[in-house]
Amino acid sequence: MGRPDAKAKKRGIRRLFTWKKLLGTFLLLCLIGVGALYTVYLLVPVPTANAEATMQSNIYKYSNGKILARTGEINREIVGLEKIPLPVQRAFVAAENKTFYKDNGVDIKGTTRAAWSTLTGQGKQGGSTITQQYVKNFYLSQDQTATRKLKEMVIAIKVDEEMSKSDILAGYMNTSYYGRSAYGIQAAARSYYGTDASRLTTAQGAYLASLLQAPNQYDWTSANATGRRLVEERWNYVLDNMVEMGWLPAAERAGLEFPVPRAPKPLPGMEGQTGYIVEAANQELMRQGVSEEDIKAGGWTITLTIDEDKQKDLVAAVDKELEAKLDRKGDKKAATVQAGATSVDPKTGAVVAMYGGVGATEHWMSNATRRDFQPASTFKPIVLASALDNEATTQDGREIGLGTVYDGDSRRPVVGSKIPYAPENQGDHSYGPVSVQRATDKSINSVYAQMIVDVGAEKTKKTALDLGMKDGQDFEPTPAMALGTMGASTLDMAGAYATLDNHGRKVTPALVKAAQHSDRRVETVRQTGEQVISRRAADTVTKAMRGVVENGSGFRAAGDYEAAGKTGTSENNRSAWFVGYTPELVTAVALFGEDTSGKIAEQVTLTDTIEPGRANGGGFPAKIWGAYTERALNGGSDAEFDLETDGGWGGGDRLPTGTSSPTATEEPTEEPTETATTPPARTPTAPTTPPTTPPTTRPTPTRAPTTTPPDPTREPTGEPTGTATVQPPDAGGPDGDEDTVLPDRTTQRPR
Repeated sequence: MGRPDAKAKKRGIRRLFTWKKLLGTFLLLCLIGVGALYTVYLLVPVPTANAEATMQSNIYKYSNGKILARTGEINREIVGLEKIPLPVQRAFVAAENKTFYKDNGVDIKGTTRAAWSTLTGQGKQGGSTITQQYVKNFYLSQDQTATRKLKEMVIAIKVDEEMSKSDILAGYMNTSYYGRSAYGIQAAARSYYGTDASRLTTAQGAYLASLLQAPNQYDWTSANATGRRLVEERWNYVLDNMVEMGWLPAAERAGLEFPVPRAPKPLPGMEGQTGYIVEAANQELMRQGVSEEDIKAGGWTITLTIDEDKQKDLVAAVDKELEAKLDRKGDKKAATVQAGATSVDPKTGAVVAMYGGVGATEHWMSNATRRDFQPASTFKPIVLASALDNEATTQDGREIGLGTVYDGDSRRPVVGSKIPYAPENQGDHSYGPVSVQRATDKSINSVYAQMIVDVGAEKTKKTALDLGMKDGQDFEPTPAMALGTMGASTLDMAGAYATLDNHGRKVTPALVKAAQHSDRRVETVRQTGEQVISRRAADTVTKAMRGVVENGSGFRAAGDYEAAGKTGTSENNRSAWFVGYTPELVTAVALFGEDTSGKIAEQVTLTDTIEPGRANGGGFPAKIWGAYTERALNGGSDAEFDLETDGGWGGGDRLPTGTSSPTATEEPTEEPTETATTPPARTPTAPTTPPTTPPTTRPTPTRAPTTTPPDPTREPTGEPTGTATVQPPDAGGPDGDEDTVLPDRTTQRPR
């Protein structure tokens, strides 16, 4: 009985969904869709140009409200298509829209493919034609919405009807953003190749066309390895498309080489330190969530933490202590010397002064923020901080403190490490048993290489990151890390030392105090943060570094103020540092050896550049630091460090019983030859070694040397060579502070 009913039901469904009805419904829907699109076509007009044509300036102010710079105007010069070589025009078409000369402004197939890829989770793909991109650049916003996309397609069809393909292509090439603040093909040609658009080669045009996919990521001079690989692949893709379309002979294509662009140069008005500061402020804003496009659009009033007077003081100190002594134009070696510095208020984290180089129009890379040079022995206080904070002990169980005695012999293999390491001290000088305080004063490599093994390289790295240093692929937790083999900037080191100055409470340096726009405000200066290492550890490190300034390699930084600091000179003498602080001010000063005469800058030695022999951290960097600090503190300061060190000496004041130490050659304590502005010469004293009982003041050794001390007047002339064991690749060589020629000053600062 149920069967006939089922058959009747099926017949009813067939009558309801016949193929004629389905086809009719489909055609009706298509008609409605076409009608809707036509209605949209009629209702959506071609608008006037967007606000980009009248973009506002950005205003950058000192902390006192005085204007430092105005920037933000569009860097664009419109050029007609007739001034752009035909192969360059075709490179842009080959890169973005091979159907450009045939389509009606919209590529339905490409748009559908891109939409389907996005909907199915295959990633976002571009389906816009050159006409659509021109419409987006010239008439619309950059919003990624369905409404904006629909408008873009409709307007593109209308524009394609009203404008010639040549005008559309010219508009596209003139409105696109190429990075480096360059809008339009003319600005891009000048920025990347120093030429007019009319003189671009096919290879150069293909590179500029490739840039449009990711302008910042694909800038060859600042791109990482991945970015360089991707843009070169994109460049090859463009040229291969040109061959495919018959626009470039295969033989000519085979002979083309990738056209490496020149280093970027700032826009006019960014001379001197201004360009460095503005760029650093922009980078900080972007880290706070403001997009680069937003900054480029203008309308921002940006108040910096830069103190106008201290900024002038820093520039004056570099000019007096360094630039006045260099012949950059006549001496090729002198021209390789680059200076960088950052000064921070340890109470607030405000960057009060910054020195990026000789001038942003002469050397665009900021020496204040670059991280491609090693900080060398300025990292040693961080090793000591980690040892103290972790309450580490030596291999034989002695607590590590300023009085702990280590074997200071050069090329002494470290004990307890899976990685063989035996660093050489400066001048291959052996000290025998030596306290941690004296090892810090004299920057003894062998002691700190053993100390980082004692505390643990991983723990030391954690301490470094907690203090504010930045992680990187070269920040390897090995014994060599004790000598500062990672990359770091003066901004990084100033921040880490500011945390030590602030008794272990985190200080995050900030350059932007506030950024105000018409519809929002960005606050970027953060007060000091959490306790990242114990106060006892931080203050004990400060006590140790006071010895460096008063009695050690940093004596040239001394003045009418209490100061703590550390010198550093990297492998092959490519960088020289002095990082130090008073209770009120933290400053990192560095010199870098960089040859910029070629297309790509190369790191070179500082030896025989400023003066004969090595450039040491205790030399020009310490002098610059002292000259700046004296100016910034108005000649001096009565402020004193408030230290809680619990004595800070630790219990390990002797080498283990039965340990034999090779005969030590104690360093001479004669004052090096100096000008009248340096501390007066002192009478040499008998070289000595650390005491065998816990001291109440800085340990003064009492053992006379058994060998002849080195000539105190001889400056080292190059890197020491040779080690006792094979070092791992890129482990870093011996540090180069002037340990063999420094005075042993025990007097306090003048008051």
